Amino acid sequence: MKKHLWLIPAAALFAFSANAQETKKADKPADTTKKVAPTTPPTPPKATVADKTKSSKKIDGLFTLYKDTVTGSLQLYVKKDQLGKDFIYQSFSMGGPTRLFLNQNMIRSTKLFHIKQMDDKVEFLEKNTAFYYDPANPVSKAANVDVSDAVFFADKFSAKDDGGYLIAVDGLFLSDKLDPVKPTTPPGLPPGAMFNLGSLNAAKSKYQAVKSFNGNTDVVVDLAYDNPMPLNGGGKDITDARYVRVKMQHSFLEVPQNDFRPRKDDPRVGYFGAEVDNLTSVGATPYKDFISRWDLKKKNPNAKLSEPVEPIVFWIENTTPLEYRSIIKEAGEKWNEAFEKAGFKNAVVMKQMPDNATWDPSDISYNVIRWVSSAYPSYGAIGPSFYNPLTGQILGADITVEWKSGAGTAVQDELYNGGPSMALNLPWENPVQAVAETQHGAHNHSDKNHLAFCSLAQELSMQYQTGLAAIEVLDANVSEAARAATVKEMHKQFLYYLIMHEMGHTLGLNHNMKASQMLSPAQMNDKSLTRKIGLQGSVMDYPAINVSSDRSKQGDYYTTKAGPYDLWAIEYGYTPFSEKEEEAGLNKILSRSTDPQLAFGNDADDMRSPGGGIDPRVNVNDQTNDMVVYGEDRFKLINSMIPKLKDRFSKPNQSYQELRIKYNQLNGQRASMAAALSRYIGGVYVDRSFVGQETKTAPFTPVPEAYQKKALALLSTYVFSPNAFDADKALFPYLQIQRRGFGFFGATEDIKPQSTFLSLQLGTLAQLLHPTTLSRINNSGLYGNTYSVASVMNDLTNDIFVADLKGNVNLFRQNLQTEYVKAAAAIVAAPGGYDNASKAAALATLVKIKSQLATATSTDEQTKAHRTALTFLIDKATSTSSAK
Repeated sequence: MKKHLWLIPAAALFAFSANAQETKKADKPADTTKKVAPTTPPTPPKATVADKTKSSKKIDGLFTLYKDTVTGSLQLYVKKDQLGKDFIYQSFSMGGPTRLFLNQNMIRSTKLFHIKQMDDKVEFLEKNTAFYYDPANPVSKAANVDVSDAVFFADKFSAKDDGGYLIAVDGLFLSDKLDPVKPTTPPGLPPGAMFNLGSLNAAKSKYQAVKSFNGNTDVVVDLAYDNPMPLNGGGKDITDARYVRVKMQHSFLEVPQNDFRPRKDDPRVGYFGAEVDNLTSVGATPYKDFISRWDLKKKNPNAKLSEPVEPIVFWIENTTPLEYRSIIKEAGEKWNEAFEKAGFKNAVVMKQMPDNATWDPSDISYNVIRWVSSAYPSYGAIGPSFYNPLTGQILGADITVEWKSGAGTAVQDELYNGGPSMALNLPWENPVQAVAETQHGAHNHSDKNHLAFCSLAQELSMQYQTGLAAIEVLDANVSEAARAATVKEMHKQFLYYLIMHEMGHTLGLNHNMKASQMLSPAQMNDKSLTRKIGLQGSVMDYPAINVSSDRSKQGDYYTTKAGPYDLWAIEYGYTPFSEKEEEAGLNKILSRSTDPQLAFGNDADDMRSPGGGIDPRVNVNDQTNDMVVYGEDRFKLINSMIPKLKDRFSKPNQSYQELRIKYNQLNGQRASMAAALSRYIGGVYVDRSFVGQETKTAPFTPVPEAYQKKALALLSTYVFSPNAFDADKALFPYLQIQRRGFGFFGATEDIKPQSTFLSLQLGTLAQLLHPTTLSRINNSGLYGNTYSVASVMNDLTNDIFVADLKGNVNLFRQNLQTEYVKAAAAIVAAPGGYDNASKAAALATLVKIKSQLATATSTDEQTKAHRTALTFLIDKATSTSSAK
């Protein structure tokens, strides 16, 4: 019992002790240093496409776009099946400074691109289409390994789902990443010499329209450029040079999925297209170049002549003047004669856009001919097209006509303040640069910008104005009604030619500046011939207007039909062939290239710039296969018209502005004739026929010496002689420009004929004494040319000095002789550019001139002073040469 009682208190004591310890623990503060396992917050769900677009308007189409209804920002949804797929990008300017070629609906940049997803980004990459690799060649496995990628845009996608990726694209469209419109100032120009845009202000830029269709997505943007301190205020079309807006359309197109086959390019016929190098070829011409053309297929493939499944449709926009619409429709349909040679009937369809049309002319699905009126048009008319960079298939085209050019309105006035002589680049002043310009091309006609240089409408308009003056002056005795009818017919022919030329561009054809050689001078006014085959081989030339001095024999002023070359070129580009038959079929067509009516030479060959080109027959504003006969007739026509201008164009209650304009236009004709004739001195005829074709000429044949001498003699009579401009003198007191506000501020309003005529003379000498021309004369002496540089300069010296050695030298001749001596002296002293034979001929020229001056006589003090100055210049040049 005792033992038992003892055990109970012990257990109770143990329990009490334990309770006491627990109480003490509870009284102690909590141990704050003790680690507590963190609780992971739930991961918020990633933003979905729906979340990111809930305040946006959805625009479905080729690409799905979301435009925020509050901020205006744009997002693009890229489907997964669109990744890695090829698309075409095409840009259009929709309005901006015309001097920067940002005219409405100007087709600009075309490129192939694809989209990639890399990690958390989406990239837009431009594809290089300049190379071809034969897939049968193992080298093709290394295709484009050394071609750098061009990633023009990349950004993180903001959301994704099972179907694709959402990406913000303000940085793509409201920027210069797709097509930079701000031009770079050419080197050598001082600041402010040309109007330029400021910096792009993305915050002020905005979207004007966002449209998406099954085959294309179009985004029209209004880009803001700010320039706080512009050095050039631009013209009247620039409201404020500090704040300039440019409208651009960016279009993404689906690459056509069809059986369209590229058609090879050939140097004997002129199409726009792409240059592609075959990097798996060992041939002498490793090219896979192809032309651009529409995808025409016959409804009835077995028929010799069939309508196409889809014709080439052009809409005459409702901006077109009512009185011209039927003429334009007829002109466009004139191309159907050419397509019949390729086996197609009614290939071109012209439609009139109604005023209540629901479609937008800017929609690339519609090919449109539109009229605009710009303050400073950078072109008169333009007919660009764009094509699939992989195949050459033309996908769309537009033609824009400037109102002033289409109406044949004069826009030029060069006599005021000295004329264009101040802008001449004289080759002897910087011969190395002059040679470089001819080697790289004074006219850049690459596919990307060739259309910016299509100045046909401006040239054609100036020629048309000459025709108007001729009718007014030469038909003065004809009734007013008869003259009006003649003018109406001439303008109709003018419009026919203008539209047919620009439509030719939209069909893929480039210029043919050799086509005007087709007829002889005697054939030009034979309507029975010209209505059958045309005035020249092609409407793709820049022809001089056909005006007959004998008004009773006047033929057509312009050709009104596709010429033999046009029919042949369309036959080459559009005749359908099976893949097996194509090469033989095309070669058969090309075998006819030696036919004189099919002569071809484009801008790459033409000689409009001093020193450029080599074949004088490839030129602008010329006519016929005998330029000497044609040129003399035109010079005589001009000199007969000038004395009659005052009576016909000085009208009561008007200023003398119209008289001045007409006079300047005739002076422009002089310049055109002088330029065309000067190219024959040192010229080389080019034949591009292939080996095995029937031809009697070598690829290069120097112009015969006798013909070179005839051309130079004509220049001597009508450009260099003392009395070359006698017909003009009575007009000088009346050539007054009409005052507008403070138009004469900073300049004098008096005319400066010595500058005008010196400009004509220097422009001619710039060709004759160009280092490239003189070098060609020397080089061609090794393969047939017998007219040496020394002989050319000897004849030229006689033309410029002999006529007035025994008398007074008028002001025009003083200027000409001084500049000629300066040119010869510069050639002698030139450290580069001119070859040795040319420098020797120039030195001999200076010695000869000094000898001639020693025998010269005159009682006129100005003439004496002039000759003293010439002797000083010659002594300085020859002494410097001797010292070297």
